Amino acid sequence: MSYSPSSEILCHSPRVTVIGAGRVGSTLAQRIAEKNLADVVLLDIIEGIPQGLALDLMEARGMELHHRKIIGTNNYTDTSNSDVVVITAGFPRKPGMSRDDLLLMNAKIVVESATKAIAYSPNAIYVIVTNPLDVMTYLAWKATGLPCDRIMGMAGVLDSARFQTFIAMELGVCPSDVNAMVLGSHGDLMVPLPRYSTVNGIPITELLDEATIERLVERTRNGGAEIVQLMQTGSAFFAPASSTCVMVESILQNQLRLLPVAAYLQGEYGLNDIFTGVPCYLGSGGIEKVVELSLTDEESSALERCTQAIRKNIEKTQEMFAGARR
Repeated sequence: MSYSPSSEILCHSPRVTVIGAGRVGSTLAQRIAEKNLADVVLLDIIEGIPQGLALDLMEARGMELHHRKIIGTNNYTDTSNSDVVVITAGFPRKPGMSRDDLLLMNAKIVVESATKAIAYSPNAIYVIVTNPLDVMTYLAWKATGLPCDRIMGMAGVLDSARFQTFIAMELGVCPSDVNAMVLGSHGDLMVPLPRYSTVNGIPITELLDEATIERLVERTRNGGAEIVQLMQTGSAFFAPASSTCVMVESILQNQLRLLPVAAYLQGEYGLNDIFTGVPCYLGSGGIEKVVELSLTDEESSALERCTQAIRKNIEKTQEMFAGARR
């Protein structure tokens, strides 16, 4: 039987839009394309930057052995019919700044980006990366009116990866043998859980003394600030891009990986109307299920403190928006 184009079964090629062509966004575009997960649209407001980055990535395809199309654009119409939209746009931290210092200026960027993107990709799953992440995810959810299972923040994956790294470095073991779990906000009040962090199934509480664990916990909480302080002129981008890529991959390939992400809570952990980091199954529908871990009173109190801080920042941002409109 001779081959004819009409006999070919045409399959939908997944499409991921990355809004923000800075270091995180451009590295994420590279990760997604080179893992052959999807075609990528890289959008930024600065003319020429996303186009140049996209062309550079396209010219590497033959050497990286993938066939994905990467488009650079300043126009949201080019993002139409995306399966996943990732928002990385915003200002990074500088030395001495906290993630919360970025509140108002990044809130405006994220709300505008989410509102424009959903007009062209109403059925996409949205992943927010811009800091302060938990607040930005809540504001994007409000701005778009998306079902809560189709919007989430990347935080716990990155924080858990940092905790995983520090545990592996301390014990001198392979990082892939370490599983770490961090709940709560992507900030100084995050809640690393040593009881749920293991090396090949063995809790680190059996392998490390309390003082060492507390030191690793504190380093995890300050993981982003440590990099900012070292770099002086920038912030982390390799690990954040990899963390986001893991989430995108689980969604596109319906892997149902159990990952800690900033999800909307409706009674889980005794919390309501808030986005914060909890373990979730990620699949083709977005957040397929929130997993509620059994927490000690101390862990529950720490998680409550996280959400109180997030609520205050949401209220502060809403007041700033209202003041700006007057």
